Amino acid sequence: MTINASGWRPEAPESSAAKPVTFTGNKALMLEEALIFEIGDRHTTGVDIAEAPAGKSRLGELGRASIIGLPGLSEPEAVRHYTRLSRQNYGIDLGFFPLGSCTMKHNPRLNEKMARLPGFADIHPLQPVDTVQGALGVIHELAHWLITLTGMHAVAMSPKAGAHGELCGILAIKAALEARGQGHRKVILVPESAHGTNPATAAFAGYNVEDIPATPEGRVDTAALKARLGPDVAGVMITNPNTCGLFERDLKDISDAVHAAGGFVYCDGANFNAIVGRVRPGDLGVDAMHINLHKTFSTPHGGGGPGSGPVVLSEALAPFGPLPFVAKQPDGHLLLIEEETAGEDHPDSFGRMVAFHGQMGMFTRALSYIMSHGADGLRQVAEDAVLNANYVLRSLQDVLDAPFGHAGPCMHEALFSDAGLADGFTTLDIAKGLIDEGFHPMTMYFPLVVHGAMLIEPTETESKAAIDQFVGALRSVATRAKAGDAALKSAPHFAPRARLDETLAARKPVLAWKEPDLEAAAE
Repeated sequence: MTINASGWRPEAPESSAAKPVTFTGNKALMLEEALIFEIGDRHTTGVDIAEAPAGKSRLGELGRASIIGLPGLSEPEAVRHYTRLSRQNYGIDLGFFPLGSCTMKHNPRLNEKMARLPGFADIHPLQPVDTVQGALGVIHELAHWLITLTGMHAVAMSPKAGAHGELCGILAIKAALEARGQGHRKVILVPESAHGTNPATAAFAGYNVEDIPATPEGRVDTAALKARLGPDVAGVMITNPNTCGLFERDLKDISDAVHAAGGFVYCDGANFNAIVGRVRPGDLGVDAMHINLHKTFSTPHGGGGPGSGPVVLSEALAPFGPLPFVAKQPDGHLLLIEEETAGEDHPDSFGRMVAFHGQMGMFTRALSYIMSHGADGLRQVAEDAVLNANYVLRSLQDVLDAPFGHAGPCMHEALFSDAGLADGFTTLDIAKGLIDEGFHPMTMYFPLVVHGAMLIEPTETESKAAIDQFVGALRSVATRAKAGDAALKSAPHFAPRARLDETLAARKPVLAWKEPDLEAAAE
């Protein structure tokens, strides 16, 4: 069996013998796993528990009228169930995770070790400040480096994630405008190339959102933006690098124009990984920008999280940032400045966003990442992330349409479209084909400015060998889609489950287990 020029390894001819069907449904070590309700007995338990003494319920009419219906499993049954499920999951520790805009990179285990030190992992937010000076020191040190790396004036550490950080920045802008008697400014301009959370955040904060078109090169139409500026515009929310994977080269010019018109500039910093150590947003006139610690500074996503989205602020917005924050006294003692201690020094803060200060585990991991890399290492992070993305772009643009490939090098992610596929074949078919190749699909149908978008972000932590394998797999699938290979329409074939009706599942999810009616099924 040979590999053709596209990198696609054709299927071997089907054997004349039918494929065997196993009694268990298992395929060697790919184990078929039933629902937990199908494994356990809802009327028994895997643990011997003494009968609870009868007592008078204080729940009144809210008391349970029937058994709860949870399955009872023995310890080995429970352990095996969740271990088998974990084997069907894909994660960054298994292989390359090409999700564009997500920066799914390796999380150094050194960071995890630091975050689990008792002085960081075992503290409580209500402890006396004097007993957590080390933890506050980590927060203060991280804040210093975030300000240094961005060229900004201050930072709010408490926001819990990217969209939460966006809200923090917009609320600071709102407070600043109201303080100077310009609360009548109710419009936020959002370019087409911005992240989708940007207009949602502005609307949530009470602003009217207006779109700014993109140029054929995928960047903000600066002339259109300038033409819309006026006394009703509070500011602009711009993503840089943008969702097309391109650097907004006119951002300084845009910032100057927005400031001259009396507005503020919010920069979505979700893609800071592409420019960290190379570009300081403060030098480009940015007034507020959130930083996803779980992206740029390599702290776990999802179940390994939670996220963290500190917001750096310009000198103009710094007085309006949220409480609480850490302040260092002349004697080196660290204080947590909250409402009762803000006093006359911080009268303009828009208030509090969270109950406590932020995510201690994320702060510790991010500072460990920054200190272990150093200035030269962080610069290399950006350079290698951009290099890898351009390698992906140029390695695939002969088999996949690259709508902005003519615009020059991309930044941290490569963007393709479904143009050129055979009739009836879509981006979804490409994604499902990748699952059969052992890869998690790339980001699909985003950004919306490109039809059938496929957004790929290799990050800096992937080796050339890993990227080459992914490129070969995607070339194979793309070539099949262009040739009209009907087998792609029913992919994946090797996953635990075949292609599902995802639209129906999202609109009509089955959220509760119901005992099957065996008698009705038999009829």
